[in-house]
Amino acid sequence: MDDFSIITILILILNFGFTFKGLDDYSIMDKYAFNIEKVLVNKEYYRLITSGFLHVNWIHFGFNMITFYLFSPMLETLLGTLPFLLLYITSLIGGNLLALFIHRNHPDYTAIGASGAVSGMVFASIGLIPGLKLGLLFLPIFLPAWFFGLVYIIYTIYGIKSKKDNIGHEAHLGGGIIGMILALILIPEAIKENYITILILLIPSMTFILLIFYKPHILLIPN
Repeated sequence: MDDFSIITILILILNFGFTFKGLDDYSIMDKYAFNIEKVLVNKEYYRLITSGFLHVNWIHFGFNMITFYLFSPMLETLLGTLPFLLLYITSLIGGNLLALFIHRNHPDYTAIGASGAVSGMVFASIGLIPGLKLGLLFLPIFLPAWFFGLVYIIYTIYGIKSKKDNIGHEAHLGGGIIGMILALILIPEAIKENYITILILLIPSMTFILLIFYKPHILLIPN
């Protein structure tokens, strides 16, 4: 526990508490989940944040919080406590804003989970630490961070385009990119040290985001 600050522990507790209450009482889910119509029409902007502390089930909660647990000490040490908190919240909001843009014409679209914030932490770490290697959960396999990030981005873009599952890929991509950019703003010297990895991840991500901004019809699913 010496490696974890009050902020880290508080985020874990809030995620656990909200998830527990949400799974026990559906009205909590309904009140705090991210929903397109309630954000755009009812102006309930708080959902951009509160949705990130709810989870579909305990497996969903477990994967997000294990990843958070693994990355938070290293990232908070690099950034400092308040910038770390800012990055977490900004990544969470950024992920939901991309989902809001992509699904702006789908009023029933609803999502929950801390994945946007956690993706921001992962990509911030990749951008800040040259030569970083990332392991796969429960498997003794370690990959170069740039390769892991690139595969993750490709999979996320495919998920957004194909819409073949119930995963919030938009929040993953938006949160990851915002997290990396904010981390580099906070520690700009990392750009010079790690610019190749940063470009490998930012070029395909930003290209895709610009494409869906100027040509949103590419997201249409063919018959």
